[in-house]
Amino acid sequence: MAKHRPLQFTLDRTSPVPLYYQLAQQLEAAIERGGLAPGSLLGNEIELAARLGLSRPTVRQAIQSLVDKGLLVRRRGVGTQVVHSQVKRPLELSSLYDDLEAAGQQPATLLLGRATEPATARVAAALGVTEGADVVRVERLRLAHGEPVAHLRNHLPVGLLDLEGDVLAETGLYRLMRSAGITLHSARQTIGARAATAEEAERLAEPAAGAPLLTMERTTFDDTGRAVEFGSHLYRASRYSFDFQLLARP
Repeated sequence: MAKHRPLQFTLDRTSPVPLYYQLAQQLEAAIERGGLAPGSLLGNEIELAARLGLSRPTVRQAIQSLVDKGLLVRRRGVGTQVVHSQVKRPLELSSLYDDLEAAGQQPATLLLGRATEPATARVAAALGVTEGADVVRVERLRLAHGEPVAHLRNHLPVGLLDLEGDVLAETGLYRLMRSAGITLHSARQTIGARAATAEEAERLAEPAAGAPLLTMERTTFDDTGRAVEFGSHLYRASRYSFDFQLLARP
């Protein structure tokens, strides 16, 4: 377990924003940027309070707010330790790989399977092909900082992309599409939630069956209106959230 180098915090004592909240926000930002990597020890509360000129209760309150969010954990005999940062993904037409990379989350991919198979009724309807027609199925485990975040299952039209070799382990699917000259235009997406099965919990490094998972189904279209992929994905609710803005109706 690595200790981090001392981070620099800027606290505005004239601001109406409580000092504990300012500190908590800056600690959370450091975790999300990777400045405090998973496994890092936060250090002694007394030392941190002295270095920042804060009271110990203020520092304790800041740390507790991140413990409550699941970003930090207090371990007896070890201290306060960074668990992970939650992936906050914008609700837009982007790939998880690109979003993780942009957030400094060090994405990696484990290819679980790649095969050509007959389209089920559900996949056929999404891709606009005949039921039973050949489609390509790709299954991957997406990791951030070496920890599983999502199980991705995608179906693609046959011949759309060259997916041979290790290409799917090295980059994201949408990036491959763009490199192949495919212009992604729009998508139809449904988000839900359910409990993990025992197999899903084990694959996603959740402690047990019943852990909350976010579900996402997406059909993506190119600029000609052709369906180019149907995704059926599972995300760890403890590590992942969708982030979007709502506008009032005029």
